Amino acid sequence: FFFFFFSHSPLLLVIPFKMKLAVLAVLASSVAAFTVPNASTRASTELAAEGGRRDFLGAAAAAAGMAAFAQPALADRDYANVGLLGGDKVVDVNNANVRVYLKMPGLYPSLAGKIVSNGPYNSVGDLYNIPGLTGKDKELLKKYESRFVAQKPSADYVIDRINNGLYR
Repeated sequence: FFFFFFSHSPLLLVIPFKMKLAVLAVLASSVAAFTVPNASTRASTELAAEGGRRDFLGAAAAAAGMAAFAQPALADRDYANVGLLGGDKVVDVNNANVRVYLKMPGLYPSLAGKIVSNGPYNSVGDLYNIPGLTGKDKELLKKYESRFVAQKPSADYVIDRINNGLYR
C-alpha cells in the first residue's frame, strides 16, 4: 500500500525516489516503536527473573553477614583546631580563610591576601619574609602577632584559604 501510494500519487511525483524511501523508513520505524513485544521474549524474561531473585537473595545474605562483623570507621570528623579558623581570637595562618582577617582592622584585603597566598609557614616569624611587604604591613603584623599561630596545613582547609565561595 505504501509503495503504491508513494509511486502513484500526483503530488508526490516531484519528490525524488530517495526522499520517498526516507519518509517510508521514518514511518515504518515510528509504527514499529508502538508494537507489542513477542510473548516468547516475555516468557524468557520471567524465567530469568526467578534465577536472578535467588542470586540476589544470596548476595544480600552474604552482605548482611559481612556487615555484622564490620569494623568502625576511624575517620577524623572534627578538626581539632577548628577554633583557630576564625571562631576565636587566635588565627591559624596556614589554614584560616582570608575573610577571617576582617576581624583585624587594617589587614583585609591587601595584607590578608598576601598572608594566605604565600603560605604555608613554619612559624609566625615567617610572615615577615613575605615578598612585597611594606613598612606599614610589617607594623600591622607586629600589632597582631600575638593573635597568630602556625599549625600544620590541613588539606581540607588550605584549599579554601583564598576563596571559600562565600559571597555577599
